[in-house]
Amino acid sequence: MEDPENESPPAATAEPRNSFLEEKAFKSRTVLLFGAISDATASDVARRLIALDADSAAPIDMLVSSPGGHLESGDAIHDILRFITAPVNMIGTGWVGSAATHLYLGVPRERRFCTPNTRFLIHQPSGASGGQATDIAIHAQEILKARERIARVISRETGKPLDSVLLDIERDRWLSAEEAVAYGLVGRVIQNKAELKR
Repeated sequence: MEDPENESPPAATAEPRNSFLEEKAFKSRTVLLFGAISDATASDVARRLIALDADSAAPIDMLVSSPGGHLESGDAIHDILRFITAPVNMIGTGWVGSAATHLYLGVPRERRFCTPNTRFLIHQPSGASGGQATDIAIHAQEILKARERIARVISRETGKPLDSVLLDIERDRWLSAEEAVAYGLVGRVIQNKAELKR
């Protein structure tokens, strides 16, 4: 008689389900980015985008719901979106904030969509550093450079004047789906997937 304590853990049976979902996502050319952005997130998303791009030139749908996270990881995804050949439909849902807004702007406005209840957040980067005064000064300079760079991307992708964007990101700026369309972050609010093809 088998000892119940020596049986395989339930997690082992979940693996085929994960593989099934992964295969379905790949076949439907869909990439999901949910949660905080990190180096691991950027690596996973970049790998998926490059694999889908190699597989076909057909559009890729990317759904994003993220509070943001590591700015340079967001930069990596933003740049990969512009690097690959296949067009990407960027679909915001839930909330798209900070570094997530930055990567969201990696595709042309006509391919930027969101669901009706999505909220967007733009703001300047923040950082905490300690140590010697010279190191703190270096970090402060890097944050100012990142602030200018983020503002330039927002300005380029929305058509807003750079000076106006710099003022807007001085503090947290929240936008509803409709406000994000008016601002130029979003091309169109959609209710369902069929509207992507219009």
